[in-house]
Amino acid sequence: MLIELLLAVTFASAVWVFLAADETAPKLAAWLSLLPLAIALYMWTQFDASGNALLSGSTVGFETQVEWFQLGQYTLQYHVGVDGLSFPLVILVTVLTTLAIVSSWTPIDERQSQFYGLMLLIETALLGVFTALDFFLWFIFWEAVLIPMYFLIAVWGGPRRKYAGTKFLLYTNLGSLVMFVGLFMLVLGLGDSLTQLSLPAIAQALAAGELSETVFGLGGTELRAVAFLLLFLGFAVKVPIVPFHTWLPDAHVQAPSPVSVILAGVLLKMGTYALLRFNFTMLSDIATSSPAAEIIAAVGVISVIYGAMLALAQRDLKRIVAYSSISSMGYVIVGLVAFTPHGMSGATFQMVSHGLISGLLFMSVGVLYNATHTRMVGDMAGLAERMPITAWIFVAGSFAYMGLPLMSGFVAEVLIFVGAFDSAVVSGAPLFTAVAMFGIVIVAGYLLWAMQRAIFGSFELETDYEVERAPLHDVAPLAVLLGLIILLGVQPDLIYEAIQDAIGPVLELNAVVPDWTVPFTGGEI
Repeated sequence: MLIELLLAVTFASAVWVFLAADETAPKLAAWLSLLPLAIALYMWTQFDASGNALLSGSTVGFETQVEWFQLGQYTLQYHVGVDGLSFPLVILVTVLTTLAIVSSWTPIDERQSQFYGLMLLIETALLGVFTALDFFLWFIFWEAVLIPMYFLIAVWGGPRRKYAGTKFLLYTNLGSLVMFVGLFMLVLGLGDSLTQLSLPAIAQALAAGELSETVFGLGGTELRAVAFLLLFLGFAVKVPIVPFHTWLPDAHVQAPSPVSVILAGVLLKMGTYALLRFNFTMLSDIATSSPAAEIIAAVGVISVIYGAMLALAQRDLKRIVAYSSISSMGYVIVGLVAFTPHGMSGATFQMVSHGLISGLLFMSVGVLYNATHTRMVGDMAGLAERMPITAWIFVAGSFAYMGLPLMSGFVAEVLIFVGAFDSAVVSGAPLFTAVAMFGIVIVAGYLLWAMQRAIFGSFELETDYEVERAPLHDVAPLAVLLGLIILLGVQPDLIYEAIQDAIGPVLELNAVVPDWTVPFTGGEI
């Protein structure tokens, strides 16, 4: 019942904050957000599940399965649980929400009870996405995420907040519709062999080859291929993958920085997590076939390079970090399609690592903006002298993005590159990997330029106010995130072993026998 407790406490906290006075809402929300964080960390100490929650022969952590109601031949269930793929993301949600709430104390000064209530409400929906194991329940949580995020952007955002919020809602809703059609093509194709919409039931029925009905004149492999395409396109919007990325920079630039932390740190992971669950687990035979594997790898590499090039052309610090996220999610796609132990596990590790690093950079930009009232790189310089702690944490976060050793970004990229290079699924895998690796050079170029211009040099910002050191409640979340990035860089097996355990059955399903040698912190990969 721990997952139910986690969801109930988070939702109740959101309601409590909604009803609180504006003066008490910020600190009340921060204290209440510690409850789901504490529950999630306690659950991690008790976590003993094995395998992948969707595939047979596995055990699911903290599983609850109760019949809900009947919809035709299908029994809809309240079915929740976690495995090594979803649990690290659950913890990521609780950590980033608490830190984002604390970092909101300075910039958010109106309608505070509503703002913090929505932050806790979106945390509830995100936790539901990563714990739900029934499609109907999962889809409710998936769509519920959109509502608070829309209001957080459209009400508390910048001058073009309504445009950005509407664009976000339209793009992601359209992606959800396409995804929904793809999934139900599979459900209808399974016919009478499927009596419930449980994700494990669907995955295991597809693995057993029970897709026999004709849907829209399609049957067998053609139906699987079309469903795969629709699911991929639907989730690609959420990731986002080039060319479905155009909503992301607008949303980030207009959203308050704490909201950007949740958007980049967790919402984007909904897309990659869903790709892993649906496309690369349920329909892994399509993902591993040629030329599908090569096309997916190409899309990932294009996202890496194109996202980095777009970031190189920006002058707004927030846009730079936003386009960096597109590039980082491209690495996840490259790792997933490799279908190697360290490629797929490294891609999952990258989801967590990028959540922490992007959260750190967006928070840092927000703190700098609070002090300087500008995000334009050309309008600031020498901030290391005026805001040394914030400036140096921003520098450390930038190096983490570049893959500095002893930081989580280095671990994630090394695992992805090693795994992708050895892929037997993607023809020309070494070439795809080499091109993707070049993205690091571009990342280093724009981040070093931004640091040199905004952080170092003589102080040139001309304002009518004094630029002072950031208050403790702005700096503390940055320090915590940096500590977690270093911790996972030094001890990746804190989550990597659990990820490996859940990836193994996916590889075995495709006749790829995992060959884990020793933990990453040990000898060879």
